[in-house]
Amino acid sequence: MIVKAIVVRFYVLQYQQICLYLSVIWKYEKYKGIHPGAVLERELKKRGLSQRYFALSLSEHPQTINAITKGNRDLNIPLALKIEKMLGLEEGTMALLQTFYDIEKQKKKECTPSRPDLSILRKILFWDTDINKIDWDKNSAYVINRVFERGNEQEKKEIFRFYSEDKIREVTGKSDPYSRIPVMQHLKAR
Repeated sequence: MIVKAIVVRFYVLQYQQICLYLSVIWKYEKYKGIHPGAVLERELKKRGLSQRYFALSLSEHPQTINAITKGNRDLNIPLALKIEKMLGLEEGTMALLQTFYDIEKQKKKECTPSRPDLSILRKILFWDTDINKIDWDKNSAYVINRVFERGNEQEKKEIFRFYSEDKIREVTGKSDPYSRIPVMQHLKAR
């Protein structure tokens, strides 16, 4: 009889935990994929609390809370627990939001290719650097200019595929970046 009571109590506790988890999920479903700092900032505004006062009440640096609310810093578990306790939120809420945000960030990272197809781009285009070590996001202007100055049609198409047309327009300064570069007048044959 005692064993049966223990088993029933175990299942009741598991049921309660699952219900608590689902209530947190449903309550914060609309925030799924949003940085928990945005939710924290909203909560602080709703309660009329300043970030500085709130940070000091947690024994944290105000810069830390500011960086979190701006989305420049992720929320770690110990700080998430402190914030939840101070705001009276259910335990695990902020950590769960951080997890959802991390999942969304990883999905976006996996969907977008990190570099163009290097089998199409000739290595000679980037003679002054190792093509495998180029940061394609950070050095986008360099890459676009180099390919549109010295690349063939196939290489230009690959850059068009990898970068957005707006980005290419911005870098090249042309309304039609695919148009040919005009021949300089002083070099024309007479």
